[in-house]
Amino acid sequence: MGKNKFPKISQWKQIFKVLKKGERIALLVFVALAFVSLFYLARSFYINNTNTVPASGGTYTEGIVGQPRFINPIYSETNDVDRTLTDLVFSGLMSYDKDGKLANDLVDSYAISGDGKAYSFILKDNIFWHDGKPLTSDDIIFTIKTIQNSDYKSPLRANWVDVLAEKTSEKTFVLRLQTPYNSFLENCTIKIIPQHIWSNISAENFALSSYNLQPIGSGMYKFENLEQTASGFVKNIDLSSNHKYYGKAPYISNLTFQFFEKKEDFIKSANEGNLDGFSLASLDNSEVMAEEKISQSWTNGVKFNNYSFSLPRYFAVFFNSNKDKILSDAQIRQALNYSVNKAELIEQIDAFTKINSTIVDSPILPDFFGFQGPSTTYSFDVEKAKSLLDGSGYKDNGSGQRSKQIKKTAAFQFTSYLYAGSRGNEVTQLQSCLAKLGFSNELQGETNGTYGSLTNAAVTKFQEQYLPDEKPTGETGKKTRVKLNELCTGSSDNSKLLQFSLVTTNQPQLIKAAELLKNYWKNVGVEVEISAVETSALKTIIKARNYDMLLYGQALGAEPDLYPFWHSSQVGDPGLNLSGYSNKDADALLKDARENLDVAKKTSDYEQLQNTIIKEAPALFLYNPNYVCWISKTVKGIDTVKIIDPSKRFSNIENWYISTKRVWN
Repeated sequence: MGKNKFPKISQWKQIFKVLKKGERIALLVFVALAFVSLFYLARSFYINNTNTVPASGGTYTEGIVGQPRFINPIYSETNDVDRTLTDLVFSGLMSYDKDGKLANDLVDSYAISGDGKAYSFILKDNIFWHDGKPLTSDDIIFTIKTIQNSDYKSPLRANWVDVLAEKTSEKTFVLRLQTPYNSFLENCTIKIIPQHIWSNISAENFALSSYNLQPIGSGMYKFENLEQTASGFVKNIDLSSNHKYYGKAPYISNLTFQFFEKKEDFIKSANEGNLDGFSLASLDNSEVMAEEKISQSWTNGVKFNNYSFSLPRYFAVFFNSNKDKILSDAQIRQALNYSVNKAELIEQIDAFTKINSTIVDSPILPDFFGFQGPSTTYSFDVEKAKSLLDGSGYKDNGSGQRSKQIKKTAAFQFTSYLYAGSRGNEVTQLQSCLAKLGFSNELQGETNGTYGSLTNAAVTKFQEQYLPDEKPTGETGKKTRVKLNELCTGSSDNSKLLQFSLVTTNQPQLIKAAELLKNYWKNVGVEVEISAVETSALKTIIKARNYDMLLYGQALGAEPDLYPFWHSSQVGDPGLNLSGYSNKDADALLKDARENLDVAKKTSDYEQLQNTIIKEAPALFLYNPNYVCWISKTVKGIDTVKIIDPSKRFSNIENWYISTKRVWN
């Protein structure tokens, strides 16, 4: 039997001629299945032996209602939009990580002297400005001295005015303090500006320079393009990743920020699928509004994830005891605390905005910073509140409102024993009083300030009429003076209502909180008038401390320093002691807490401080709402939990990514 041979190619070409129709179809199906199986086997092998990892590329577009003015660390502190862009374009000595903790940025290392007054820094290698020039210690010194110079009007000046900056080499420098300050490293998150750009611009032109909107920094993103309307409104700013960045390069290649004058235009752009993300600050910090106004469907190409960040801040009502003396009464301040149901208030605000908030009972935010909570707090107790108000003298006047009888004493009182021959103002007042009481006939015009016989006769007649049980003398003895004071200059009783004005920012969430507070206080007889003003007007009101009560927020930072908020030296502007609070024990704790280098001692000081403040109730601490952003589901790698302020929502943007690739295991 002959040896079998594998068919030649020419023979395979004839196979369809020898096969029947059904056999040809079966063969084609078999071949197709073989190729499909081979493809899936190869694909499965590739997938099982590779991983998906972030890749460079993509563009992230964020929408913001508002616009930038100063992408410049010297001026950006007072504007969230400016701070956001400044953080991306510039670098600081220190920065924040995804947990809101301080981390090295430009500096490779630092050392603190034993007395806490000198901070020595070493810069990292190979740090360059976006224009290719090296960043050195000269830039650090220049930035700090610019901030310190009052000609430049930097809002950061107060943080740096007593700091001495010394260059020790191209890469090293020392910052010296007059007194120890254990939160100083947080000041060092200040972004650095390039000396070779700004040293040629005078103080008068600093705020006018084009570099304020077309910045040159050293951060992970650099300025690329600016688009403005004919009126000068900034429509877009484009940033691109900095390939010379000294740290981990970001995956996302380009960032675009679109700015809108009106909320309606912002909503329209989002619904057209033009935005990859936005903060709910552009929608009155209301997720209810976002869900109502922003369409989430595949038709517009964008679906969003909700990211909620906690911040070291709280909203409180500050009682200004220096403007309204009624609020200097601790019983009234305590009653205002007891009368508010915080849990219910927060539940209603959360329902109004759909943004989670936490109750705040302490000025040190124990849950955020890991401190021990206060020993006592103000529970919701209406009867306790009413009792305290009764004790303060303000009682229900029958209409449901509280009032207090205030006895007013006239500025002038008869105090001297007057008789014939007496002269002076008191005699003149006596003659005027007698005339008013109907003794003009006896006086016969004797009103010249001299106690003559006619005045004597009028006083005698007065005594006969008003002091019938006393022998008339015609002179102003003690009982006569008492009666004259009662009839002519006597004290009067006035009813003073327990009512205050409550000032806050014209924002829906805060107005809602103010209305709830007004109802709680009305329930115990306290009337409140709400005044909601724009931010610009509020700054003027706060500067002058022109309010009875102020519903306002305070941010504490990563390394809390409560000295500006509660020390008696900070009662006036630019201090932030909004209640006019003054307590010697609190002052001592605040000073020690900021100067002591022992972390445990600082913690102990603050835990004592919170109990002192809470007992005296200079404020009603309310709640801490989360900061919420909506970001496209196509953007991955966002793992931030805590941020120090809204601009820090990009604190880990180097880990965000849109594009991906597969790599072999």
